[in-house]
Amino acid sequence: MVYIWNDPSEVPADFGPSVVTFGNFDGVHRGHQQVLSELIRTARITRTKAVAVTFDPHPAVVHRPESAPELIMGLQDKLEALGELGLDAILVMKYSLDLAGLTPEEFVEQYLVDRLHAAHVVIGHDARFGRGNSGDLDTMKALGQKFGFEVQVISEFGSEGYPLHDDDGKDRRCSSTWVREALQDGDVATASAVLGRPHRMRGEVVHGAARGRALGFPTANLAGNASGLVPADGIYAGWLVDQAGTRWPAAISVGSNPTFDGVSRQVEAHVIDRPKEAVEDFDLYGQTVIVEFVARLRGMVAYRGPEALVEQMRLDVAQAHDLLARR
Repeated sequence: MVYIWNDPSEVPADFGPSVVTFGNFDGVHRGHQQVLSELIRTARITRTKAVAVTFDPHPAVVHRPESAPELIMGLQDKLEALGELGLDAILVMKYSLDLAGLTPEEFVEQYLVDRLHAAHVVIGHDARFGRGNSGDLDTMKALGQKFGFEVQVISEFGSEGYPLHDDDGKDRRCSSTWVREALQDGDVATASAVLGRPHRMRGEVVHGAARGRALGFPTANLAGNASGLVPADGIYAGWLVDQAGTRWPAAISVGSNPTFDGVSRQVEAHVIDRPKEAVEDFDLYGQTVIVEFVARLRGMVAYRGPEALVEQMRLDVAQAHDLLARR
């Protein structure tokens, strides 16, 4: 069981001692996973609790909302991804100007030491914290000596034995920025490699224009407020996970339906390989579902009428079926 606290006041007074790290963890990519794996290993060896501290909203939303990056995943998916790694607890701290105004020492003393009783603090070599990002690794080491905790430094370059390379074949540090770049290019395969799992969106299934159903390809349309970064327009192979936890292979469309002069971007998933008896009563409306992107099949194209579009959709579904069957 993973304890999730939404405020420092929820941490039990007798909790700890603990091994702690902190960060935004947007995407919970392989770099994050390496840090957290070492944190958990240290906690098991020292018989302490493994704790991750994260922030909501993203600090950039508070400091520069006009240029804040799109989040790779929503808070619920982030907490699930963190919890699956084997942490004992996650503390979600409300990020605000008051929190940002704490000095590095005030942040460490009030939250890591007084609340979580940190015996070890695990951080990346380039970690920054406290007012104006004035705290760094040397600051943390000095605070460790003052408050009596060990500081463990972990590289976030990649997973040992599995180096990741950019398009030029050079090693590249796993980062949320790399994931965003890949998704904005529609390169969900690279995004998955950095994340260590398929990129996902989560949202409620809502009624759309029903064009897919009329053409013989009914789709589950995600609401406009679905969480998760929307990849570039195109057609993808992936999975739809319904509210019951069933994973369905799917052909996924991202875009504005240019064949029908669409305007707003939509994410629609056509479930394939449904049992015949489930075709008519397969109703996902109102459910909160997860859509996972495995591979991009093609870009978005405007076709000369519905007939040409239907033919291409048949090809897309067949390609998605074959690709997912191999996976």
